[in-house]
Amino acid sequence: MSELQGDSSAPILLVINRFRVGSDQSESFSANAQIALATLAESAGFIDGSIAQATDETDLRLIITRWTNVGSYRRALSRFEVKISAVPLLSQAIDESSAFEAVHSISEGISTSVDSGRAADADQIGLGAASAPHVPPVQL
Repeated sequence: MSELQGDSSAPILLVINRFRVGSDQSESFSANAQIALATLAESAGFIDGSIAQATDETDLRLIITRWTNVGSYRRALSRFEVKISAVPLLSQAIDESSAFEAVHSISEGISTSVDSGRAADADQIGLGAASAPHVPPVQL
């Protein structure tokens, strides 16, 4: 199995949540972020995670997690414990896309690519609307 693939042929999911944290909120953010990350880490499909601070913008922070697939991440967000300890903090993240499929990587000199799990008609079909019995993934 490739470094980019989780428990199936689906690509690994990278979740990057960015936050602006004032100096007066730094200690509470750090404590809450550690609790949120520890709670997410108890979820099935969690690979690893980090809390990071920008080197040139003191108020910019990240919580980065990797998941075996998008389903694992979505199921984790549905857990009661995550709703209580992580979702309130995650809802304060900068409002932007945060979930990304890892479709290409280079590790230890080995280049790996996997197909996106994103449906070819994902931008035309809304949530709850049936598109077709099978829609091939987007080829990048």
